[in-house]
Amino acid sequence: MTPRVRKTAGEGWSLWRGGTVSGVDELVERLRGEVGGPVLVPGDEGFAEEVAGFNTAVTHSPAVAVGITSEADAAAVVRAAADAGLPIRMLATGHGTPAVTDGVLVTTSRLTGVTVDPDQKVAHIAAGSRWAEVIAAAGQHGLAPIIGASDAVGCIGYTLGGGLGPLARTYGVSSDWARGFRIVTGTGEVVTANADEHSDLFWALRGGKGGFGLVTSMDFALVELTTLYGGSVFFDAPDIARVFMTWASWTKTLPETANSSVVILRLPPLEFIPEPLRGKTVLNVRFAFIGDPAEGQRLFRPIRDAGTAIVDSVGEMPATDIALIHNDPKDPVAAWDQGVLLRDIDAGFASAFLEVVGPEQQVPLVAVEIRHLGGAAHRDVPEGSAVGGRGGAYSLVMIGVPDPGLFETVLPAAAGGVLDRLSAWVSPETTVNFAAAFSLPCSYEAAWPADTFARLAEVRASYDPQELFPYGPS
Repeated sequence: MTPRVRKTAGEGWSLWRGGTVSGVDELVERLRGEVGGPVLVPGDEGFAEEVAGFNTAVTHSPAVAVGITSEADAAAVVRAAADAGLPIRMLATGHGTPAVTDGVLVTTSRLTGVTVDPDQKVAHIAAGSRWAEVIAAAGQHGLAPIIGASDAVGCIGYTLGGGLGPLARTYGVSSDWARGFRIVTGTGEVVTANADEHSDLFWALRGGKGGFGLVTSMDFALVELTTLYGGSVFFDAPDIARVFMTWASWTKTLPETANSSVVILRLPPLEFIPEPLRGKTVLNVRFAFIGDPAEGQRLFRPIRDAGTAIVDSVGEMPATDIALIHNDPKDPVAAWDQGVLLRDIDAGFASAFLEVVGPEQQVPLVAVEIRHLGGAAHRDVPEGSAVGGRGGAYSLVMIGVPDPGLFETVLPAAAGGVLDRLSAWVSPETTVNFAAAFSLPCSYEAAWPADTFARLAEVRASYDPQELFPYGPS
């Protein structure tokens, strides 16, 4: 690979570091001879489908889309793109991928598969796999992965950013359970990154998110877990204030074995929404407890006593059903969200929160969620990792009305108003898996402590010296 000059402001990716239109044509021809999956350019049949992701509001328009089917395909793409002077980005499910407007977009949906070693309690996960596959494979052996709220999210991208799931207080962030990665670096080298090999890269991949190379697989440790006490309970608008105030103080009493979140939902009158919830503003409390179900029931009693539930699914449940606790949408949708971490919450916070997003307010936010963090999520792994935001006591995420016409000004203004009112409780830390970290330089830098941010830059420079894998706000 020949040396390139760095991209300067205003240049398009197709001209970045020596890339040209003819270079793209040559790249396509080369890749079609070296890669087992499809190599597509705009206008080709299947191109739009290849680059489509979960968020339908994001339109990807790369110069080239490549569907890899193997690690060899991944290596071929990296080396060819480097020779052509074109940057590379990856797409698995597209839950958190910002718009790719040029360069090479590598799709991993064909590179899937999960194998479980029940003796070592480790799952080997291919780049395009989703958590549902891991849950099913691990569950056959009485094991479970520490995942996020949704089992439809891609495993690799989520884990690279840390990952705050419904069991984070008990088991830590998801990346704490990563045991190794296979990755094609920006130099075109295929390496294993774990505690023994390329440990600096392993440190970075557990929480540093992107800019290091193309991850082709991950080894992920599993826990022995077949059942838990958990689920979801909904309360109608008249009970929202009382239940939310109860939840805010109740979280202060919980052990690390208890995990919870709360969300105010403004649900549309659509038929797919169950009748008790359809067209209503409701409060949803989620709960997940690891331990004796009787103790879980006792711990959850204050929430049940705080109001009259209209739906209550909290009880003993299979660990394989953990995604039902949040029951996030699985079908593609136009999505806008913004998240922050909170230093703490108290009665003053609860009052301010209800003042700006309570049931009497008219806000274009379909969901405003708070997750109780702390516990194991606060503690780094003994060998250290790049996960940022561990100091957050709670997280706050706002999801906007799924109308792209509101995404540019209306929703940011609404979210900004909420954050202005709650600013006294907002942490200066954030986490890179929050959407704003991809678009706002201040949020991007706040996703890690300053020393971690600097160390990540050093690792990126070491493994991707030509910046073939651009990452972060431009």
